[in-house]
Amino acid sequence: MSVVATFRRRDIDRAAVMAFVPVLAVLPLWALAMVPFWLVLRAATGIGYGGALLVYLAAGLVLVVPAVQRRLVSALMGARPPSASEAPRLQRAFDEVAQALHVRDRHFAVGVVDADDLNAFACGGHLVVVTSYAIRELDHRSLCGVLAHELCHHLGSHTVALTVQQWLMLPVSTLTWLGSTLRNVSVAAADTFGTRSRTIDVGGRVAAPMFNALSRFFAFGGSIGVVLANVVGRSAEFQADRRVISFGYGRHLADALRRMVDNGRVTTHRSGWQRLLESHPPARTRVARIEAALRRGGRHHPTTGL
Repeated sequence: MSVVATFRRRDIDRAAVMAFVPVLAVLPLWALAMVPFWLVLRAATGIGYGGALLVYLAAGLVLVVPAVQRRLVSALMGARPPSASEAPRLQRAFDEVAQALHVRDRHFAVGVVDADDLNAFACGGHLVVVTSYAIRELDHRSLCGVLAHELCHHLGSHTVALTVQQWLMLPVSTLTWLGSTLRNVSVAAADTFGTRSRTIDVGGRVAAPMFNALSRFFAFGGSIGVVLANVVGRSAEFQADRRVISFGYGRHLADALRRMVDNGRVTTHRSGWQRLLESHPPARTRVARIEAALRRGGRHHPTTGL
């Protein structure tokens, strides 16, 4: 059972444009990660390196298909359809928000992630993912505020660049995993068979640090991409909050954020690295900005992003 609606208006605001900065930054790392995959393809098909890059980029176009997004991205996120007890609450809140935001023309779906924290995500171009905790603990008003915020990400096209970046990072994460796995295999081979064969012992001891370096190199590059995406993503959160206010759901969203703070779901003592890895601004900061905007009147044209 899924929650589905349609939407009418979508534009590209400043945050959506800035979100392509991390995409450009990871392009060299992606191109490097594609080399071993290209070598395998060339052996089988004779394709050139540039052709392999174009084929991979073209294959990514399938992600714009709503049905593919709902299945593939939901699977990658670990999302499931709402349960029989969750669906009525989600449907009621989503229908209300969709009507208020004039959401039409394209299909959206809402999935659920089993997690013990209050959170939600806008994914792909047609997905909203909500945690089971949020559905269980939030009242109707707050749940509407959360859903309005995620739909406003879609209305501002904030998820387009993120989807592209995730597709580009797939070969990077694959090599990170492969390097780590081969490193473990090399160590295990040296430990198990090294006493019987000097060649295996030396080969394993030499190969292990090489594979480890490969894994760490791509893991570090991937982390830089995540940090850049998070820095830009924090701006998108404020942009989506402003849209929520313009549609009349500012107080609803602020209530949900306060609930997050009151329940101790916000970490106040964080290291600099932890702050860089956070994709959202502090909840208290967002509440303060929302309340300030509401005191000023809180209404602006939703497509300006100002």
